[in-house]
Amino acid sequence: MQYQFVANNPFAVLTAIVAPAILTNACSVLALGTSNRLGRVVDRTRVVASDIAASKPASEAFLEWTSQLRALEIRIHMLLRALRLFYAALGLFASSALISVAGSMAAFYGQRLVFQLGAFLAVVTGGSAVIGLSAGCFTMVSETRLAVKSLGEEARMRIRLQDTSKVD
Repeated sequence: MQYQFVANNPFAVLTAIVAPAILTNACSVLALGTSNRLGRVVDRTRVVASDIAASKPASEAFLEWTSQLRALEIRIHMLLRALRLFYAALGLFASSALISVAGSMAAFYGQRLVFQLGAFLAVVTGGSAVIGLSAGCFTMVSETRLAVKSLGEEARMRIRLQDTSKVD
């Protein structure tokens, strides 16, 4: 019986518990980094809003800064989505580890049905967590691309605006 193998093999139990624990740590690090990026985008949004307020409506600078503000809004929403996914994955990995412990205890005490239910739930929660973690990472890659694109656009805009001000 497979559940007896788990009950008699401490390495199987350790593997079932350690993998979600390591991935929980990875989610925590990603959530922290994403929170820091979100804070930086919020700070940048305040600066751009200040530049918009200092510009004349309908001027080239006003239109350019408004475009930058739209890109920052998109980035904020992407970062929030990634943060939600990382936190969901974090909770699911922690749940998976706890379910694995309960399943291991059920195997030790010969509770086959409880073990099988625990194994199923651990796989479902762990698999869902991996999907959430992956989706969050893909979202972060997209947000990073947008950040780099916006940085290039802002540099070109500042050069244009500086050249325009020299002509005036």
